[in-house]
Amino acid sequence: MRRIVHTTSTCVLIIYQSIPNNTMNRKACDEKAEILFPAPSPPPTVLCPQRWPGCNPQSLAVVRHALIDNYNRYHIFLNDIKFHNHVIHRALAIYALGGSGPVIEAFYKQDIKIQRAAFVSPHPITEQNFLDHLGDENYYEAYTTFFAKTIEEKGASATLDEFIFSEKYNFQPGRDTESQPEMLCRFMDAVMHPLIHCGHGVEFGLKGTLAEGLSLTAMHSVHAPGFFPQSMFVAQPNDSIGIMTNDFGSLVLDDQSSVMPLKTLSGEDTHAFSILARVLKDHSLASKGPRHFTGQYPDTLVAHGYRICEHVQRWTVDLSKPGEIERKMEECIWTSSVIYALGGWRNGFTADFFLMHMVTSSIFLPSLIAYLSPRTQALLLRAYLSNIIVWFVARGRPPLDFKSFFESTPAVPNPPNSPVVPPMEGIPAQDAQTSNPFLPLVQSSITHPNSHHPKIQRAFAHFSTIYGARPKGYFAGTELVGAEELDGSLFVRAAVLTADYMGWAREGEEARNWGLEGFYL
Repeated sequence: MRRIVHTTSTCVLIIYQSIPNNTMNRKACDEKAEILFPAPSPPPTVLCPQRWPGCNPQSLAVVRHALIDNYNRYHIFLNDIKFHNHVIHRALAIYALGGSGPVIEAFYKQDIKIQRAAFVSPHPITEQNFLDHLGDENYYEAYTTFFAKTIEEKGASATLDEFIFSEKYNFQPGRDTESQPEMLCRFMDAVMHPLIHCGHGVEFGLKGTLAEGLSLTAMHSVHAPGFFPQSMFVAQPNDSIGIMTNDFGSLVLDDQSSVMPLKTLSGEDTHAFSILARVLKDHSLASKGPRHFTGQYPDTLVAHGYRICEHVQRWTVDLSKPGEIERKMEECIWTSSVIYALGGWRNGFTADFFLMHMVTSSIFLPSLIAYLSPRTQALLLRAYLSNIIVWFVARGRPPLDFKSFFESTPAVPNPPNSPVVPPMEGIPAQDAQTSNPFLPLVQSSITHPNSHHPKIQRAFAHFSTIYGARPKGYFAGTELVGAEELDGSLFVRAAVLTADYMGWAREGEEARNWGLEGFYL
């Protein structure tokens, strides 16, 4: 029969023989879950996604139940080939978008039907045996317990800094290449689901979710040892300068210097778009055709990782410049959205499943950065840009036709079966019909059957909020051909194309799935 098993470290649901219930242990376990999964907190900074209106006591109770129930009952992988349990990602996305309690509850009940029951690990994880079980899903519970305890003792910032970004937990003397921990590589693995899960933890102030995400990191593999070289983790002489000059801009994020930071005009600055342009021109990165979806990422890392790393190492991040982290974070966000939106634009639009994750992961960069020191902020961004370039290459390096995209794509949605709004004096008909283009987009996404749909629309809505006023010509001067055509309408255009491709299910259309074919010439 099913029952809650209480150990000294955690409680999980497993199949087990009937044993008399231990009321005291159950109470202690419930209290622990209450601490790990409190009411979601406000976002860490003004550059993080803000909550949409609509939250109420019912939706809060339902989302907390989902968080705690998932923690107690289900493993992080839903099958033996490490497909992810990310039921709480949809629950938190709907909650953040102001969705109602019944909607959150209905989708949670639907999503847990395919999950795998949790189980107790063979033995606990400690600092002494931490490296011994990396990549072994049987130790998910033990790593989660270890990280929950570490976060409680050291705090989220110190835990992330040590276990993801330190030299100690990436490269250790005396270990051969294949046995290095390389936790940052694991953090970026599997279309960045470890980063995404940790991102939910820091954005919503959930220690339990952060612990789960760090444990998920430990469950993944290193496909190309040394892709992030050891030199990335060695402290540089100017790191202390970065802390002195960049801390205020990154962590306090005042309105003037952070929400709309000025472009740097120095000729020594290399933009992420310039790196993308060089990757597009590099014939050695040409696609050899479609690969099986489980092999495309590791195959690309093995075949092209060194060359991609060479390109990204030329991306400049100068911590001595005030506002640099915000600028470079913005570059990563735009790059992720460009490769998804323009990469999918070729005789119509294809919403690519894998490039979609570049967008849904980039929404967590501001929240993660808020918890990191300037040195590790820069390290995160360089690793992140490297990873989205790997995926861009893996999916076939689709051409980016800016002119065609901005001439041909709508910036206002046209949902089917929309009631006609009467004319309003002085207001164009289209503006009267859709006064705010994101309202119908978000409303439709909340109840879309596909769990990733509300996540990407939440991301585009947020990016439009902070970057939507960027004018045409803002990106002139980079090496990326046509980037001068780019403006802040990119995000609403991408959101409209996504809604049209996935189907306006709430409005009566048939729901469709993401594209999996890739863009191979």
